[in-house]
Amino acid sequence: MAPRLCSISVTARRLLGGPGPRAGDVASAAAARLPPSEGSGLCMVKEYLPKNFYSKDNEGSWFRSLFVHKVDPRKDAHSTLLSKKETSNLYKIQFHNVKPEYLDAYNSLTEAVLPKLHLDEDYPCSLVGNWNTWYGEQDQAVHLWRFSGGYPALMDCMNKLKNNKEYLEFRRERSQMLLSRRNQLLLEFSFWNEPQPRMGPNIYELRTYKLKPGTMIEWGNNWARAIKYRQENQEAVGGFFSQIGELYVVHHLWAYKDLQSREETRNAAWRKRGWDENVYYTVPLVRHMESRIMIPLKISPLQ
Repeated sequence: MAPRLCSISVTARRLLGGPGPRAGDVASAAAARLPPSEGSGLCMVKEYLPKNFYSKDNEGSWFRSLFVHKVDPRKDAHSTLLSKKETSNLYKIQFHNVKPEYLDAYNSLTEAVLPKLHLDEDYPCSLVGNWNTWYGEQDQAVHLWRFSGGYPALMDCMNKLKNNKEYLEFRRERSQMLLSRRNQLLLEFSFWNEPQPRMGPNIYELRTYKLKPGTMIEWGNNWARAIKYRQENQEAVGGFFSQIGELYVVHHLWAYKDLQSREETRNAAWRKRGWDENVYYTVPLVRHMESRIMIPLKISPLQ
């Protein structure tokens, strides 16, 4: 450890030498990012500071500022800053992992019951899309719902379903076919298209990004500029971010005629100036990402 302490003390002399610490010296010290694990070495830095440098008049110790990054507090939640102001839509995405031997029966049961909720005006919910995963997790169904009216609409729908005998029987029968299920409540990004019914046949790609906490605003700022590079072929269906469930999760939904069309469309984006910058700035924000290729069910408004 002795040589390392000597090295740190030399750094301290170089940064803090002279009659007293200057603003430039402090900025240089902060930029040096001396490792916190070398605490004894940092103590040697303090030896080269004037005794009155830690006075009460010096708001916040410069030494402490080496380790504490001050952030100006935001006045609004990122959900307010990123979601659409003109609508109060709330989305629910469901992932159902089905027992392989029951997948066909599950699809038939789903196609018999869910459209009734979609068409019943007494329920403030509508189907956006229904799929089976083709590539990705196998024997999986994905359902995307829209609740027009936000959380009050969601609660109204849930309360009514508690008294819907046909739906309760549907859930009981469905439960015997499932291995697991999970869901998330989502908001839509303001700069994405609102999902609208499509004629088919199409395949759909659901790209899921799990971001580092605190990076959602940066993600949204970059994609707000870059989405124009991915709309020429009408492939952009919808973009969402999670509110309840696993947090800091983004879902981008794309439509393609087939896998070859997907390949050509994605390659074309790289030939557009600016797309590479979006990738460059957003990749470091991602902790994990996943792609699903999905085939729509017969009842899906997105075909």
